[in-house]
Formats: sequence, C-alpha cells, structure tokens
Amino acid sequence: MKLLTPKEVIALLAAQYGRLPQRPRRDPIDELVLGVLSQNTSDVNSDRAFAGLRSAFPSWRAVLEARPQDVEEAIRPGGLAPTKSLRIKAMLGEILKRSGSFDLSFLRDMPLDEAESWLGSLSGVGPKTAAVVLLFSLGRPAFPVDTHVHRVLRRLGLATSAASATRVQSTWEPRLEPEEVYPFHKYLIVHGRRTCVARRPRCRECSLCRRCPSATVFHPSLGAAVPCPRAGSDAIL
Repeated sequence: MKLLTPKEVIALLAAQYGRLPQRPRRDPIDELVLGVLSQNTSDVNSDRAFAGLRSAFPSWRAVLEARPQDVEEAIRPGGLAPTKSLRIKAMLGEILKRSGSFDLSFLRDMPLDEAESWLGSLSGVGPKTAAVVLLFSLGRPAFPVDTHVHRVLRRLGLATSAASATRVQSTWEPRLEPEEVYPFHKYLIVHGRRTCVARRPRCRECSLCRRCPSATVFHPSLGAAVPCPRAGSDAIL
C-alpha cells in the first residue's frame, strides 16, 4: 500500500470536513502562557484558567511579582495549579531577564530552529508548546504534534509506534512545505477528534481509509488485514 502524502491528506480531509476557520492569533506571550496551562487538561479548562489569570492580574509583570498562591488560585480551573503557577512565574522571569520585556515578536525573524530552541529552553516549555506559539501567533511553519496528530500519523503508517511525538515533530517539520504545515496540523487534529478517535475509530466514515494501513485492523471487513502501524518510505522509524 502506497502511503498518503501530506498534500493528499490535506485534500482528502478538506473534502470531508470543509474549509477550517483560521484560528485567531494571540500575542505570543499569551499563547505561551496558555500552552503551559493546557498541559494535561482540556481546552475548556485551560481557557478558563487563562481567563482567570488575565482577570486577576492586569499585566504579565503583575503575575511575575504576585505571590505563587495567588497565581495558583487564579488558574485553579486548569488543574495542576501548584505546579503550573510556579512554571509560569519562572518562565516569565526568564523571558524578562533575557529580552528585557514580554514582547516575543523578535522570534518572527529568528531562524526557525533557533526560535524553537529559544522557547524550548524556558521553564515548562516543550517542543509542542514552542511550535504552537510559533505557528499560531507568529505564522512560522512550526509543526506541533499533539496526541491527536501523533495517533493519526501512526495509524496512517507515517510514524511508527516507537516514534515519540517529539521525534515525529522534529522529523516531519522539515519535510513539509511551509504552506502545508498549518492545514496538515489542523486537519489531523480535527480528524483525530471526530473520526480517528482513540477508541473505536470510525474507519467507515474516514476519507483516508482506502490508503490507511490501520483501517482493516479495526474493521477487517474493509479488506485483508494489514499490520499496524506499517512503516513505509515516509514513516518515522
């Protein structure tokens, strides 16, 4: 079975889901803090925590100078508040010390790998969070790999079960054309949430099933069984 290319995935999922709305851009520092708050929780909870933080403090400097317990209380809806409050304060302190302000727009002109390294060196910021900030706030072709993207790519044979999300991100990012990064990321997330779900994927409703090596594993009636995941020339080994 010939594996799908990113361009083919985008075209097929666009036909299935239609045009996806452009996500509103946040200021990079806002996106970065939200990224920390989103760790190990739902979008709904992280949004509530972010709203609580912005409501409680007039500026990021105020957050930095606040007592940890006050920050913790403001972000409690997001879960893991004791840990995240300390991470956010440490991160804000590092940013202010390094750049003299909370303006991260300079990352727009920095080489992509350097920008990712700069963000990734901050307290509590991993490769996915760094890529989210660069892609959604600054329009850079960084490729975040969350649990949905990771799962769908593995089922499509474009990453093996042994490849971590970080490995998949670092390998696929330079392979993608800049104009492919945003739609590829967004369509994979939508597909992972609506169709290629973690349990009982809806393969019969999937526009990718004819070229997906995992489809017959979950639904043998679709054809002869194929090992899953199956690595091919485009797979992450």
